Amino acid sequence: MENLSIEQTKYTPQIDLDATKGEINIYGKSYPENTFEFYEPVLTWIDEYFTKHAKDQTIISLEIIYFNSSSSKLFFDLFDLLEEKNNDHSITINWIYDVDNESALEAGEDFQDDFESLKFNFKEK
Repeated sequence: MENLSIEQTKYTPQIDLDATKGEINIYGKSYPENTFEFYEPVLTWIDEYFTKHAKDQTIISLEIIYFNSSSSKLFFDLFDLLEEKNNDHSITINWIYDVDNESALEAGEDFQDDFESLKFNFKEK
C-alpha cells in the first residue's frame, strides 16, 4: 500500500498517511471549499489501510488549529469509521492542542464524548 501525503495550504491541513509505520497525521487548518471532496481520498485510504494493511498499533495524531462546520462533520465521519475499525485494531488518537486554544481542546473532548470506545490522548503543545 502506498503512503499518501497532501501538502498543507492556507485552507487545508498537512496530511501524512504512512502505512509502513501505522501513522496517520493531520495538522493545520481545515476549511476547504469542498470538504468531502478534499477528504475523500483520505477516508478511502484509511478504510483500505484498516481492511488490508493495518499494523498492530495505529497512531493517529490530529493537531487541528481551526476547522469549519463541514470539516467537523467530516471528522465525525472519520471517528465513526475509526470506531468501526477499533473492534479489530488497536487505535490511539493523539489530539494535540495549543494551551491558548481552549476551543481546540473542547472540540477534541466533544469527539471523545461522542466516541467513547476510541482512546484519546490529549497533548498540550
